[in-house]
Amino acid sequence: MMQWRKMLWGLTSLLTLFLMGCSTTPSSYNYEALLAAKPRSILVIPPSNHSVEVQAPYTFLSTISKPLGEKGYYVFPVAVIETFLRENGLPTPEEMNLVPLDKLYEHIGADAVLYTQINDWGQKYNILSSDTVVDVSMRLVDSKTGVLLWDAHASAVQRSDSGGGGLLGNVINAVATQIINSMNDQTPELSRTANHIAVNRLNYGLLDGPYALPKE
Repeated sequence: MMQWRKMLWGLTSLLTLFLMGCSTTPSSYNYEALLAAKPRSILVIPPSNHSVEVQAPYTFLSTISKPLGEKGYYVFPVAVIETFLRENGLPTPEEMNLVPLDKLYEHIGADAVLYTQINDWGQKYNILSSDTVVDVSMRLVDSKTGVLLWDAHASAVQRSDSGGGGLLGNVINAVATQIINSMNDQTPELSRTANHIAVNRLNYGLLDGPYALPKE
């Protein structure tokens, strides 16, 4: 009898822990820091690139300003910022990401800085499929205090359609997709899609900034 009571107590404890874990899962992002800081302008630092695609940072930079601007923030021109950093002795994105926040604020004056890391990028060719992947992590920090204001994960994948042609059909389709994608880079469109989803995700996206247009 005592053994059954111990087993029942153990199961009850596990169930309690499970329910506690479920109850602590946030239903939305914690925006307290963002609401307190109220940033008006954002400086985007060129991404730290952990992929094998050397052009990935520049493609990403061309797709991030629009969703941030549409959210109501002034975004410093990414090309101008990159040139400015290069001309000041920082030739690579890795070095640009190491600049102290106080120096960025002193020389540029942005309220917040967006740091990004490219985790994966480009076409992945497998035996039976051909996928194009964009996977980026981003952090928005207060340029004066270094406090994290918002972070997100932007990811999108375009997969070749396996169809119903069996093994041979899948191989042919994957090869055809690889040839098409080599002539028409899909990553800019995927990057735009991933960034739009991350910035506008319900309950987890970036809050509207001071220049956001009124909702109709």
